Amino acid sequence: MNKPKIIVKNVAISLISKGGSDYLSLTDMAKSKNSEFPADVVKNWLKTRFTIDFMGIWEQIYNPNFNLVEFDQFKKNAGVNSFVLSPEKWIKSTNAIGIRSKSGRYGGGTFAHKDIAFEFASWISPEFKLYLIKEFQRLKEQENERLELGWDLKRALTKINYRIHTDAIQTHLIPSRLSKKEINIVYANEADVLNVALFGKTAKEWRDENPKNEGNIRDYADVTQLVVLANLEGINAELIKQEISQSQRLLNLNQIAISQMQSLIGNATIKKLKNKL
Repeated sequence: MNKPKIIVKNVAISLISKGGSDYLSLTDMAKSKNSEFPADVVKNWLKTRFTIDFMGIWEQIYNPNFNLVEFDQFKKNAGVNSFVLSPEKWIKSTNAIGIRSKSGRYGGGTFAHKDIAFEFASWISPEFKLYLIKEFQRLKEQENERLELGWDLKRALTKINYRIHTDAIQTHLIPSRLSKKEINIVYANEADVLNVALFGKTAKEWRDENPKNEGNIRDYADVTQLVVLANLEGINAELIKQEISQSQRLLNLNQIAISQMQSLIGNATIKKLKNKL
């Protein structure tokens, strides 16, 4: 999968994600100053006293394993003409996590956490930094929109045959004059028939196993499971109409779920749906 890129002043800047944080390519950004030797630009910025002070403070805030002894040595030498500091040396000596060095002709170079990357952009030029922040924010907004669309799509998939299923339950399984509480129990039991057939556990069993997770078992299903779930709702509705016992329906639905999951794994259309989620 290609790394996302943002374009700033006609320069394509790669991004990677590590531990839930975004890292931007300083090497790509440096090309706006020196397209032939961007690594030298990064080194020149890295050896300044301001840069070392800033990165040292950042590491002390976010990195409990930061080597303060080595940091103090770099800080003492900063500003001296003979002082040279590469990203690799900084990372190895101080156990830094704010900067990452990647090898390779394609996608290699020096990446920095967005906090540090924005400071590097300031050193290139205030204009470059402003455009970088603007484009970065635009990219994150697009990602959030895709996540929201994916969530809506997942919820929609779970509802495809929901009405058919509940209508069949109401017509064939709920006797007259039941209380609202008793009716809800019947619905919940039938929902768990599908849960057990597909996921191998009831909604309560899943909640007991995942006390920290919000939502329910179906919120954490993948696209393939949601497609099969929608199919099972329609099939179960028909089995209910045929007055087949719940235990027999569960057995039939489980066999169908296994068969459909095996058929859908690797399906090209399902893969397209997954890419949109």
